[in-house]
Amino acid sequence: MKLKTLIVGVSRNPNRYANRAVKVLEQNGYECIGLGKDSFYIEGFKVHSEFPLSTLVDTVTLYINPKLQEDYKKFIIKLNPRRVIFNSGTENPAFEQMLSNKGIETLNACTLVLLATNQY
Repeated sequence: MKLKTLIVGVSRNPNRYANRAVKVLEQNGYECIGLGKDSFYIEGFKVHSEFPLSTLVDTVTLYINPKLQEDYKKFIIKLNPRRVIFNSGTENPAFEQMLSNKGIETLNACTLVLLATNQY
């Protein structure tokens, strides 16, 4: 099974960074799972409204503020990804420490910049 990127906080709005990240990750050959408030499609890509189960996730990239992250913490820790990217505005030192304590790498970075600079 191929490892995937979970994008948390995907919006229907094409100008939002999470929406753009879906497109850029897919264009760069990364297999993605989108998670948003409701289910919808972005250019054929399905965004889910419920936590995906039985999925191997390499990277979680967050596009939701720290307050909204509360509902996702247990799920993300249970997924046990290799790393979690906290995009601008999502920084959450307490959650980052929880992840680090579980051996999960955390980055305060922009997924789009990491992709554009071949650091993803």
